Amino acid sequence: MEALEIFIVEAKAVTYVSGKHQASVSTRPGACDIAYERGRFRYLDSYFGGTDFLGQEVIWEDATPVWAMNYYGRILDPQNFDGERAGTIIKQALSALYQEKRFLGGFAYQHALGEYVDQSVGDYSSFLGVERILVNDRVVYQLDYQGGLIKP
Repeated sequence: MEALEIFIVEAKAVTYVSGKHQASVSTRPGACDIAYERGRFRYLDSYFGGTDFLGQEVIWEDATPVWAMNYYGRILDPQNFDGERAGTIIKQALSALYQEKRFLGGFAYQHALGEYVDQSVGDYSSFLGVERILVNDRVVYQLDYQGGLIKP
């Protein structure tokens, strides 16, 4: 299972966060799909929306789905904060987190545009978490997520 956990972090780091990915052909009407694969593992992040969005990440080992995560994120103060600023903060914060070779366990990152705070419980096999962006101690963005191993 260590190989799976390493791949999860790797796939997350080289797709959305890196900004170097190319969107894949969508598997569902209206969705944006981002795919990555290496060796036996294949990763797909498929989401709908923009400033308010919902998505799911799935990893297959060969042809078998073995891990998944779903998420819902939204801008809570659209008059004072927007998706572009949120994306800038999130990409830099998650890039720093992934450099620690993890994606769970709590994390805080201070950016000039706001403070990123992630809180979670569990490990890659079963987890629940929330990421927030605060500006002047006020929550302006929030994403709720959950996931874990898929077993037959």
